[in-house]
Amino acid sequence: MFEFVGLLSKGGPVMVPLLACSLISLAVIIERAIAFRKAGTGTESLMQIIRQRCCRGDGQEALAACERTPGPVAAVLASGLREAGHNGRIVEAMEEQALTELPELTRRLSVLDTIVTVAPLLGLLGTVWGMINSFHVLARAGVSRPSGITDGIAEALIATATGLVIAIFTLVAYNYFQDKVKHITGEIEMRATQLSNLVSRQSEEPARAPAAQRA
Repeated sequence: MFEFVGLLSKGGPVMVPLLACSLISLAVIIERAIAFRKAGTGTESLMQIIRQRCCRGDGQEALAACERTPGPVAAVLASGLREAGHNGRIVEAMEEQALTELPELTRRLSVLDTIVTVAPLLGLLGTVWGMINSFHVLARAGVSRPSGITDGIAEALIATATGLVIAIFTLVAYNYFQDKVKHITGEIEMRATQLSNLVSRQSEEPARAPAAQRA
């Protein structure tokens, strides 16, 4: 462990912003992983509860189930059920709530995107810095100080490798979270359509009953 820390310390001053990038990236990855875990769970079971309650005419209990469930899908369905209770425009209410929830899903992902771009550039800067140091030693002492030249080359390689490692792991996490955003967005659209169809069928049934009796 100490040898690894000592190796990183040879990467030069560029290692300070690279360390900051790695810590920020790790913090954002952990925070987003927890947020997405809460956001994408329990949607199927929640939809089953809503169907059961709505079939029994208990819309308030269906709404309470949505309010007890965390995540954007439940929030969108809850907005639709509130409008259904007031004979309002269900689809428009759910679309408005979805527009509110979607920015929360992409929150801080731009930070990861920035680190993916900045970390390799900082590594390249460390490479240039290390090569400048090597040429400076070479110009001042010639080949009589080979250790000074190799130290500069080592500094360049360590900074480059560190920047690439940070960028690679951050890119993997960023792409994974982007896929989760697409998945949850699809869940919102699907569940909202299911609720809209369910409410439409429930509202049509009372109108069909008198027509069937007259027939």
